[in-house]
Amino acid sequence: MENKSFGLFSELTLDPFVIPPGGKYPIFFLGIALYFFAIFCNLTLLTLIILKRHLHKPMYFILFSLPLNDLIGISSMLPKVLSDIVTETNKVYYPLCVLQAFLLHTYGGGILFILAAMSFDRYVAICMPLRYSSVMTPRVVICIISLVWGLDFVLIVSLFSLQTRLPRCKSVIMNVFCDNPSLLKLACGNTTVNNIIGLFNTAMIQAVSVSVQAFSYVKILITCVFTRRSEAKTKAVNTCVAQLVILIIFEIAGTFTILSHRFKNVSADLQKIMGMLIFLVPPLLNPIVYGLYTSEIRSTYLRLLKSRVSV
Repeated sequence: MENKSFGLFSELTLDPFVIPPGGKYPIFFLGIALYFFAIFCNLTLLTLIILKRHLHKPMYFILFSLPLNDLIGISSMLPKVLSDIVTETNKVYYPLCVLQAFLLHTYGGGILFILAAMSFDRYVAICMPLRYSSVMTPRVVICIISLVWGLDFVLIVSLFSLQTRLPRCKSVIMNVFCDNPSLLKLACGNTTVNNIIGLFNTAMIQAVSVSVQAFSYVKILITCVFTRRSEAKTKAVNTCVAQLVILIIFEIAGTFTILSHRFKNVSADLQKIMGMLIFLVPPLLNPIVYGLYTSEIRSTYLRLLKSRVSV
């Protein structure tokens, strides 16, 4: 098996979870419930931003990318994993595996870039409130959103384009879903260049995201310390705490997953679970957290709910 070369449309085998007897269907139905809950919450957030004109502001145009990205992440991972659990097939064709890995990595880079863009918007709003409308013009907002998705796309395409030069000698993905490190382990050629580019892209995404957010939050903190306006402080806390919570959870799960691929003594099931959390936690928490901490979205949703109940 190790010396066999596999074609473009060959079938791969995913490494399944070890599920105790009787646990298959409870896990499946729990996963389905979480998936539809995440879909409902994110689609609700998207719909509110699209339909309500008073939400047509720079902050919400940038926020729009977050639930859209979350839908890509959770839909690319969870349905396939749940299907494999209930059918016990654990098979995937190579092109579909690459597509899943591409979408998941696009999601991972996207969430960091989007959080960075949102933190910059909050920095301008809180630290330069009188200049906000002149700084965050429609043209600037379009440029920010285009940069977020464009830079993410270029980095991920450059990463996956290197896969085409490597012959594959294995057919077992040592994970419950496809990602770039797992695909690299199928190759029988030299993967040094792929690993270097992968680490470079990861470092680039982290450096851009963390530096922008660090700058923004430090400036916001300084403004909060020296301002006498309690309203400004409350606004800063409500809009920034949510982003920091999501960022910390994502970074912990993401860092563990990246490092676990480089150490052989990490539990396989723990690696799978931590990897899945990257694509589960933000899509579940983001719409709830931003719905609770963003007063305009919260009040808009409550008014809509009341009108539906009264009808």
